[in-house]
Amino acid sequence: MAKTGAKNTGIVLEAPKQDCNDIKCPFHGSLSIRGRQFAGTVVSARMRKTAVIEFERMYFLKKYERYEKRRTKLKVHNPECVNAKDGDVVNVMECRPLSKTKNFTIIRKLGPQKGFRGKMEARQAAKIEKPKKEETKAEEVN
Repeated sequence: MAKTGAKNTGIVLEAPKQDCNDIKCPFHGSLSIRGRQFAGTVVSARMRKTAVIEFERMYFLKKYERYEKRRTKLKVHNPECVNAKDGDVVNVMECRPLSKTKNFTIIRKLGPQKGFRGKMEARQAAKIEKPKKEETKAEEVN
């Protein structure tokens, strides 16, 4: 299953074709992966070796006996050999704490999400803009 340069991670998946020298990589470094596993979409990959993923889950409201959609965001380690970009659907798996907020690492890219750019633009357009401080002070004086 695994390539000669990659170590056995304990789960059945193929190692990335690209090599890396990241010690926090589950394939080429010393990081062990275990525990929970999620699939999500990369929302931001602007930080160095870190990505923010988002996935939707259903939350049950007992009072109304219905479900509602909620979004969860996680900061995950993005190894150099995986190198996920914005809009990619990825599998992440739990590992030891890598920093204050990172407890997961990307183990596989599944491909791009359809309609990702339009979805992000719609979210930005729906945000309410706060008035600037100078405008509010001018209104208080009048």
